[in-house]
Amino acid sequence: MTPQEEEPGRDEFLAGYAEILAEVSATGRRLTRDELGSRRRAGERAAERGYGLRRLVAEHLDATRTGWSALPGATAANGMRELRTVVDCVLAATHQTIDAVAEGYERAQRLAVRQEEAARREFIDDLLYGRSDLGRLAERAERLGLRLAHEHTVAVADGPDLYDETHSVTRRVEAALLSRFGDRRILLTTKDGRIVLVAPGNHEEVVRHFAKQAHVAMGGEGTDRVAVGRSHPGPGGVVHSYEEALTALELADRMGLPGPLLRAADLLVYPVLTRDRQAMADLVRTTLGPLEQARGGAEPMLRTLSAYFDAGCVAAETARRLSLSVRALTYRLARIHELTGSDPSDPMHRYTLQTAVIGARLLDWPAQKL
Repeated sequence: MTPQEEEPGRDEFLAGYAEILAEVSATGRRLTRDELGSRRRAGERAAERGYGLRRLVAEHLDATRTGWSALPGATAANGMRELRTVVDCVLAATHQTIDAVAEGYERAQRLAVRQEEAARREFIDDLLYGRSDLGRLAERAERLGLRLAHEHTVAVADGPDLYDETHSVTRRVEAALLSRFGDRRILLTTKDGRIVLVAPGNHEEVVRHFAKQAHVAMGGEGTDRVAVGRSHPGPGGVVHSYEEALTALELADRMGLPGPLLRAADLLVYPVLTRDRQAMADLVRTTLGPLEQARGGAEPMLRTLSAYFDAGCVAAETARRLSLSVRALTYRLARIHELTGSDPSDPMHRYTLQTAVIGARLLDWPAQKL
């Protein structure tokens, strides 16, 4: 170990303390503002250099005990009354000193924690948005246990509340993951009020457990969803998987897709359908536009078609989901056939109608004009 690397010793942090005790014992005064400031700075230096607070306090107490007999106030005391006065003054000065040292130490620790949190948040923003130099990003990721050259999967949990890293739900999910998997090179964080997991691409069990724990911690009442992007390699792969998860959440909201678990790989048809937005708008306008002539507008008829297709074109199940009688449902389907010229129960017409219904949801029709 070189001299520059030697562990800091007690003399570095106790410098000036013996002189303070000596003067206090002789005069009975309290510590001055400058003396308290010097003790706080000693505490800060100790924290910055990794010196333990308990050890620092113990060494101040030891210095008080071993130096007591040489203090001028103690040696000059005349009788027990004067000696007790000196003891009180020295102990009060020791208390002031330790309090100032601890304050400085804790202040330095709080600053270090804030700086570490800021650096971690900057890294997460760079990671999820694809910013920063890739080499530097990979180096920073390694410190957090991620190997960005490998494949990663990103899962995003969205619930009824806005979550940050101090939220009780986030802490519960994190504790559940650590308890089950320990150090598996996973990163749990938050972004824009959602909980985000970055996991190695070959650790499917981590993603499943995350989805389960997030669902339970968020209340499990159907208002939460966990979207999982596909696995991709490299730093850009994390961004790609994260964007896929966000797109899945957006699609789930627009399409009314059931949760709690959504996989981007299962929803690839929707981006394909919207790739040619004008063609999709033409299909919706041509196929479903006549439904606007129905009593109550197109929305009830569109909702009926959506439920009918989701129920596998089973009339009884569709009626149950819509809280209708089978007779009322049959009337609606017949009315749709009459207006559009397409029979929902006819396989020849069903594909066009179902694709148009999906397009209507993606384009938010009829709430939004085409």
